[in-house]
Amino acid sequence: MNAPSTRDSSSLRFAGLDALRGFAILTMVLSGVIPDKILPAWMYHCQVPPPDHKFNPNIPGITWVDLVFPFFLFAMGAAFPFALQRRMEKGMTQAQASLVILKRGALLFAFAIYQQHISPWGMKTNPEWLRWVYALTGFALLFPMLMRLPDALKPQWHWAIRAVGWGGAALLLSQLRYSDGTGFSIYRSNIILMLLTVSAVFGSFAWLLTRDNVLLRLGILGILLAHRLTGDLTGWAKWLNELVSIPKIWHLTYVHYLFIVIPGTIAGDMMLAWLRERKQADDPGKWASPRFALLVALMVTFVVVNLVGLKARLSNLTFALDCALVAAGGLLVRDAESRTERFLRALYWWGAYWLLLGMAFEPYEGGIKKDPNTLSYFFVTSGLAIFTVVAFTIVLDVWQVRVGSQLLIGSGQNPMIAYVGMGNLIHPLFALSGFGDKFDRLFPGPWLGTLRGVLLTLLLAWVVSLFTRARIYWRT
Repeated sequence: MNAPSTRDSSSLRFAGLDALRGFAILTMVLSGVIPDKILPAWMYHCQVPPPDHKFNPNIPGITWVDLVFPFFLFAMGAAFPFALQRRMEKGMTQAQASLVILKRGALLFAFAIYQQHISPWGMKTNPEWLRWVYALTGFALLFPMLMRLPDALKPQWHWAIRAVGWGGAALLLSQLRYSDGTGFSIYRSNIILMLLTVSAVFGSFAWLLTRDNVLLRLGILGILLAHRLTGDLTGWAKWLNELVSIPKIWHLTYVHYLFIVIPGTIAGDMMLAWLRERKQADDPGKWASPRFALLVALMVTFVVVNLVGLKARLSNLTFALDCALVAAGGLLVRDAESRTERFLRALYWWGAYWLLLGMAFEPYEGGIKKDPNTLSYFFVTSGLAIFTVVAFTIVLDVWQVRVGSQLLIGSGQNPMIAYVGMGNLIHPLFALSGFGDKFDRLFPGPWLGTLRGVLLTLLLAWVVSLFTRARIYWRT
């Protein structure tokens, strides 16, 4: 087991959670740089199959691409206790915490709009290469806009740096034009980041109001379920949707992603408690290394079985296998004695609960789907996210494997740099240097093209890890 930590708990990070977030963001990036049209259907979103990639809401199932966003949402929910609990314990009031949440929401909202505007793919420039310069400029401005500044820096310097960033961003946006002939528009935003914004604000408030009452937090899911089931019917839910939703910007139904975020907050409470317990010497424990290895293998098997089974529409077989695997896992996590073993056991059973709940909903709403999202999708992916955290925790905290892990962890600690880094750093540099076309020609065909995407993603992960090691973070 791990040696006791001598650091204050406020300085600790949960490596398994950072790794999950890094895995989610890097696979999200990878899914955007693999070749279109020519790979098997399981390499794309299930509802946008090759070769034409036209959205078909009638296709049930999920692929690995459909896991990346819920994994990131789950990790975001798990991070709320880390961000807020310690501040509350140091005397922050609920009113002050609410202002922190709203400020974060405003930053994410602005980021969602700004990122879509500085994306080079929709820009119209003359000459053509100028769009890459604009993309790089937009990326560079994000540092004075969002970078975490040293506390020792005088307040006037904080204001000056922020003014340079936000002022420069405003000037840049005023110059940009797009393929539809328009310029800046508040309606041009990144839908993924907008969903994250809504989930961050509502999820943080859900945790803040129920931080000492998990049952009440679970009760919020019941209210969400009622809203989901009655949203299209005449009544309060439909009225509320129409009242607060802003067309082309956001819709109240975005809060349904709390079906993933709230399970994440419950896991986050457990993670934070375990980190604090590790300040004391852990008990020797009863689980031998082979049992941990079997547990990691089982967690990976859960993910593979559900991806393959649900994509192939073998729902009954998948459910039966899930039940058998849950029972096998129950045998593996029995006799937990040390703090780490008890933590992993509790986390495992929460994962099993969410997975089986999701499978119980699988026949409903036409089968599991990312778009339009289904209850089965929310809960199945929550369970698989927990199982992935269990595997990462064993690898990174129990076995303390560090080879290659920094690429995941570093990206997980700097997810927004990783998110925009491909389109606004790697691609522009490749294009302006003339290396991009030469690099692409080295990887013809579907699978070599996929290898190209993997190499680009690894390059991005390495660049982000350099920022992380230099302690350069974007605050969002």
